[in-house]
Amino acid sequence: MINLGHYRLFAATPARYSARAIAVVERALVIDMLAPLKIDFTPQAYSEPLSDEDAAEFRASGITGFHNAVGVGGPNAREDALAFMAAWQGFAGRNADIFSLVGLASDLDRAKQQRKIAVIMGLQNASHFRDAKDVAFFYGLGLRCAQLTYNSQNLLGSGSTERVDGGVTDFGAAIIEAMNAAGMLVDTSHSGERTTLDAIELSPRPIAITHSNCRALNDHPRNKSDEAIAKLAKKGGVMGITGVRNFVRDREPTTIVHLADHIDHVAKLVGIEHVGIGSDSDLNGYDDMPPDQYKALKAGYKSSYSFRDKIDTDGFDHPAKTYDLAEELIRRGYSDAQIEAVLGGNFRRLLGATWARPTAGAAPQGETPPAQR
Repeated sequence: MINLGHYRLFAATPARYSARAIAVVERALVIDMLAPLKIDFTPQAYSEPLSDEDAAEFRASGITGFHNAVGVGGPNAREDALAFMAAWQGFAGRNADIFSLVGLASDLDRAKQQRKIAVIMGLQNASHFRDAKDVAFFYGLGLRCAQLTYNSQNLLGSGSTERVDGGVTDFGAAIIEAMNAAGMLVDTSHSGERTTLDAIELSPRPIAITHSNCRALNDHPRNKSDEAIAKLAKKGGVMGITGVRNFVRDREPTTIVHLADHIDHVAKLVGIEHVGIGSDSDLNGYDDMPPDQYKALKAGYKSSYSFRDKIDTDGFDHPAKTYDLAEELIRRGYSDAQIEAVLGGNFRRLLGATWARPTAGAAPQGETPPAQR
């Protein structure tokens, strides 16, 4: 077949993309609200210089904003959080020709203009907060987003795989208040249903579900109910759809088409302005991990996670996945403006509304995207 109007972007793959999809991705501020820079648990991941090949993949991906976050917990949560922050911010600084660190939402806009990769520092738990004062301390170190819980119970609330969800605790309510005061985004992706609903209600500012899918389409403990999605949207929040295979679908095949079904579901339920992307993956996905790390990763979760042979979703497991998603949304009849909103515009709006300006003694203020000023 002669594929007129389609272009090959990446030398390593024969895939071709339409001129419209290429234009949409290049024009959009693409923000992946859960995207570790590297899924690698060895010190070499952040201590060695970025290779030319990796740098080229980052530049070609079309993604500007990477929410670089991992789960921390246990008795050494604070120390582990500090080590993670230092290691990866140091990595970004040592590769400053590729990366720029994010403090304000406008830093994402600047990175887009400069064709750099903007690194949002986050943590997928809040066990590192010993008291409410710790929130401002970590904000000062560059932390811009924190989940209240990972999958298990902590002092703030219940995780998604706990047998009983007791909701947000008194300590959790104090941390939510402190996060709002500091201008740090509250995330409940791994939290249980009651804890998620409580957090939405308790937070005066909108919160995020950075990387989860819809329970109405796949009854998995890590997915969110329509009630939670509706309440999130009513407060102005945004939900990021993830490409983790067992969250997308409970059977085979599991492809980017099924991932896009979750985008459709949120858009129809609460509006296109409340859905985004949180792939929960680096550029190449989990299935390319070293075998020993891959085995250890799967072994670290309860059986309710229902891992299958693969973790990544077919068609959303490579550096060009944003272009493939744009093509799928085009096939479904979404407008360019709607696709740009899903790819990052909605999360840009949320981050501008929740992150504080670091002005001493001043109350937190949101930022308005340049196009809306």
